[in-house]
Amino acid sequence: MANNATDKFLSGRTRPLDTPDYHFVTGRRIKTPFPENAERILFAMGCFWGAERLFWELDGVFSTAVGYSGGVSANPTYEEVCSGLTGHAEVVLVVFDPEQITYDHLLKRFWESHDPTQGMRQGADVGTQYRSAIYAFDEIILEMALNSRGVYQTLLNEARCGDITTEIVLATGFYYAEGYHQQYLAKNPNGYCGLGSTGVTCSSGAISPN
Repeated sequence: MANNATDKFLSGRTRPLDTPDYHFVTGRRIKTPFPENAERILFAMGCFWGAERLFWELDGVFSTAVGYSGGVSANPTYEEVCSGLTGHAEVVLVVFDPEQITYDHLLKRFWESHDPTQGMRQGADVGTQYRSAIYAFDEIILEMALNSRGVYQTLLNEARCGDITTEIVLATGFYYAEGYHQQYLAKNPNGYCGLGSTGVTCSSGAISPN
């Protein structure tokens, strides 16, 4: 009989999955070391294939990678994450230069590019791994993300959309997905992209007020 909440999850593995060190599109590193001034944030917005492309296209983004976060199991495989027994969401790691692109700009892209009201799904993709989430690496960015949720919820209310279900917490870990998932839509231009937005937009500079 299970005696704690983690007993229902897969234990994972100690060895990381084999993944490339460099970005297929930009040729930059997707693993540390990153430039000294680089900052990081994790976004979950459904299938990570299309979500990653949204961010690698932005000026000021140094690199991106896809992986798993928000759960319990260490170094899970894609199949394990899809089983729902790891607790993880599919996420995009965004590494960027804050002097060239702001958190505000990234948060605006996040909220406007998917439907954050759908709970454990995104469009036709159903499961805990497809939930909307922001995983921040420090308290200041966590607070900024929480503030942005309030701003965007007001806009959704005005548009008579639903309540935001996005999970916003501090990041507890990031595990790189298998190599074939990295920059998938650059390798497979006609590949699946399940992104679908609410159609609700916001003005630049308004998404994360102080």
